[in-house]
Amino acid sequence: MAKGHRSQIKRERNANKDTRPSAKLSYARIPVQKACFVLDAIRGKDVETALAVLEYNPRYASGVVKKLLESAIANAENNNGMKRENLFVAECYASEGPTMKRIRARAQGRAYRILKRMSHITVVLDER
Repeated sequence: MAKGHRSQIKRERNANKDTRPSAKLSYARIPVQKACFVLDAIRGKDVETALAVLEYNPRYASGVVKKLLESAIANAENNNGMKRENLFVAECYASEGPTMKRIRARAQGRAYRILKRMSHITVVLDER
């Protein structure tokens, strides 16, 4: 059991919180593997370069990640008072979400399973 008053416990928990600006998209209808191709292309780059890479990337996930990156930039400017020129993509990752199971009819009364995978995508920015 935790020691101390409730407010003291909350204060200690909030002191360890990550203060970097970020944006998270839950339940994106993109498999993790396909999202990671796009995320690997922008990891560590400054935000202007990352936006340019996402603009001309032909993958479907790049449009979703571009909107997420713009949201993280807006969070950094409005909530943390950071300048856009100094921002870069510190972390970006996709984790496995729930899977929708569907059935496809096959010959002779059989049924094959179709897995429609989802992911949770997170983009974390930092200042140089």
